[in-house]
Amino acid sequence: MPLEAGLLEILACPACHAPLREEPASEAGEGAAGEETGATELVCTGRSCGLAYPVRDGIPVLLVDEARRPA
Repeated sequence: MPLEAGLLEILACPACHAPLREEPASEAGEGAAGEETGATELVCTGRSCGLAYPVRDGIPVLLVDEARRPA
């Protein structure tokens, strides 16, 4: 389920405060929790950061400890 455009405009990366963009979740980053195939994640647009935050049940989990590091 895509996030509302207004919400996406105000969200920022908690680590570097750069804007976030919504992308399909990478399959390599998914755990064994059985998340649905249409899952998305919010990816930091900062050049030095690039963390990817999961979206679970339509709710962004903006915790640095939960973020996936770029490959």
